[in-house]
Amino acid sequence: MQLPILQTAVLAGALISCAGFLQAQEPAQAPPIPQQPAAAAGDESSSKKAQNKSGHANDFLVRGTVFTPEGLALPGAELHIRRASEKKFRWNDAANSRGEFAIRVKMGADYEVVARAKGYQDQSVPVNASTGERFKDLVFRMQRRTGKKS
Repeated sequence: MQLPILQTAVLAGALISCAGFLQAQEPAQAPPIPQQPAAAAGDESSSKKAQNKSGHANDFLVRGTVFTPEGLALPGAELHIRRASEKKFRWNDAANSRGEFAIRVKMGADYEVVARAKGYQDQSVPVNASTGERFKDLVFRMQRRTGKKS
């Protein structure tokens, strides 16, 4: 019976010494907050300055998902965007493993978004980026090519 009491005493001593060690650590110090100069009258708000610094204040986000005819994600599908008035595609992306994509373009223009995938027919959707909205969500349900197999 003395053996379990001895083991309990050793275990209790070990826990107390660990607790003392943990209490001896000092808490982490928070980094100092940099002071910003006060805005003069007529200055832009800080949120507008942050938007202008990021370079995305006039961006329009075209995002969406590409699916197979069965409703499964179609990873690797190519997305191409051009201004409606141009022939050359300026923005390109590929759908991720979940069939999703996102491309930033400039606001204030009409665009054409084309989805392409091997073995499927190309699909085209017009997008108006001058409506005041900041993004457009698209869904492409691709159709298999008929006729000669590729």
